[in-house]
Amino acid sequence: MVRGRICSLSVRDVRFPTSLGGHGSDAMHTDPDYSAAYVVLETDAEDGLKGYGITFTLGKGTEVVVCAVNALAHHVLNKDLGDIVGDFRGFYRQLTSDGQLRWIGPEKGVVHLATAAILNAVWDLWAKQEGKPLWKLLVDMDPRTLLSCIDFRYITDVLTEEEAYEILQKGQVGKKEREGQMLMHGYPAYTTSCAWLGYSDDTLKQLCTEALKAGWTRFKVKVGADLQDDVRRCRLIRNMIGPEKTLMMDANQRWDVPEAVKWMSQLAEFKPLWIEEPTSPDDILGHAAISKALAPLGIGVATGEQCHNRVIFKQLLQAKALQFLQIDSCRLGSVNENLSVLLMAKKFEIPVCPHAGGVGLCELVQHLIIFDFISVSASLQNRMCEYVDHLHEHFRYPVIIKKASYMPPKDAGYSTEMKEESVKKHQYPDGEVWKKLLAAQEN
Repeated sequence: MVRGRICSLSVRDVRFPTSLGGHGSDAMHTDPDYSAAYVVLETDAEDGLKGYGITFTLGKGTEVVVCAVNALAHHVLNKDLGDIVGDFRGFYRQLTSDGQLRWIGPEKGVVHLATAAILNAVWDLWAKQEGKPLWKLLVDMDPRTLLSCIDFRYITDVLTEEEAYEILQKGQVGKKEREGQMLMHGYPAYTTSCAWLGYSDDTLKQLCTEALKAGWTRFKVKVGADLQDDVRRCRLIRNMIGPEKTLMMDANQRWDVPEAVKWMSQLAEFKPLWIEEPTSPDDILGHAAISKALAPLGIGVATGEQCHNRVIFKQLLQAKALQFLQIDSCRLGSVNENLSVLLMAKKFEIPVCPHAGGVGLCELVQHLIIFDFISVSASLQNRMCEYVDHLHEHFRYPVIIKKASYMPPKDAGYSTEMKEESVKKHQYPDGEVWKKLLAAQEN
C-alpha cells in the first residue's frame, strides 16, 4: 500500500575530496572530487520512512544542481506518493516539461540531473514502502504497471508501448530461474580501480596483482592523454592479466573522430573488447564512423555515461554507433528513463554494460542491471557492470561483491541512503572535512 503526502524535501551538497586522495584520474577530468546532490523526501505517513536520492557530480557545480533541485521541488511537495506512482508517466512528464525550466533543458544538463535526484528518492521511498529492494520491486511489477512509469514520447519511431509490452511478456519465461541465478551467483562485474591515469607502474602492478588474486577477470584501463604512455601501460596490464582475460579501454571523450581511429589502431595489439567514450558524447555520427572503422580490428565502441536522455540513446542505436550501451542511474531521468533505454537496447540486441563508480553509482545501478537480466535481456553474453572500490563505506547499504560479481541487494529501497555522519562531515562548505581543507588552503 503506497501512502503518504510528501511534506518535505531537503537537498545537500556532499563532496568527498578525492582529488587529494591519490585516486587517479582520466584523460578529461583531472581533479575530480566525487560528490553528490543528496535529496531526502519525507512523508506524513505513520511509518516514518524517508526516500533518499542522489545525483553524482565531480565537485564544482554541485551547488548548481542543488539550486535546480530546489527549483523543481514544488512539483513534488504536498503530492501524495500514491498519486505519483499511480500516474508515474504523468508525474515524470510534469517534472521534465515545466514550461519555464524546460528552456534550460529540455531533459538534459543540470535540470535533468536534478530531476534524477528527486526521482531516485521517489523510487527509494516506493520500494521501502513495498518492503522490497528496488530490483525486486521492478521484477515483481506487472508489465503494464511497469510501462506506465515510462514516457514513450520521442521514441515511438523505434519502440512503441506495445513492442515494449511484448518484450516484457517474453521476459516472463524463465524469470524465476534467472532470479535464482542472480541470488546465487550475482551479476558479473569489471574493475576500473587498477588503471587510472597518474598511477605509477608499481601502483598499477600492485593493484592488478591484488585484483587477480581477488578473482577479477575483466579490467578497464584509462587512456587518451599520451599515446606512448598508453602503449606502455596497456602492455604492462595485458602482460599481467594474460591473453585470456578481458581488457577494455576508456578515453573519456578525449579525441576527435580521426584521432580516435588512429589512436585505437595503435592500441589494437592489446585486444581491447571496447573503447569507451572515444569522442564527444553528443556526436552520434562520429561514434558511428569510429564503430565502422574499428570493427575490422575487433574493437567495439561503448558509450552512454554522459548521454543526455533516451533520445540520444535512440539515435545511437539507430545509427549503429555503439556495440556496448552504458546507462547511468543519475544522468538519465532516474529509473523511469533507464527502463526505456533497457527496452530499446533489447530490441536492438545491444548488450547493456552500465557506468558505475563515482559515489553511489554502483549502489544504484546494480538494481537496474539485475532487473535487466531477470526481466528484459535474459542474457549475460558480453555483459558486465562497472565496479570501483571506493566510497562505499559512506552508504548504509553498500554494494556486496563476491567472486567479481554484484550480489543482489536484500534491503528495501534503492540503496541510496548515506550514513548521516558521513553527510554531515562532507557537506560543502560547512562540514568538518571541508572546514579544515578550506582553512588549510587559505593559509
